Amino acid sequence: MRYADGSVDEERRIALIALIDLLDRVLSGGVVITGDITLSIADIDLVRISLRALISSISTLSLPGVDVPVPRGAREGS
Repeated sequence: MRYADGSVDEERRIALIALIDLLDRVLSGGVVITGDITLSIADIDLVRISLRALISSISTLSLPGVDVPVPRGAREGS
């Protein structure tokens, strides 16, 4: 939707620029997202899911001194 003064288009443009800046900062430094989900019935835990995600650019992970995280339980060479 456009108004005569173009205010909606300008607001969308500013929001898009802010989103691109946020994405650039996240990829340049990286971010780790973790979470746990537990499904239970009557206070009895049935399923527990642990989630871990690393979001980063390849160039950030290939910098000297940056250790790539290894998931728990992962074996060397497999």
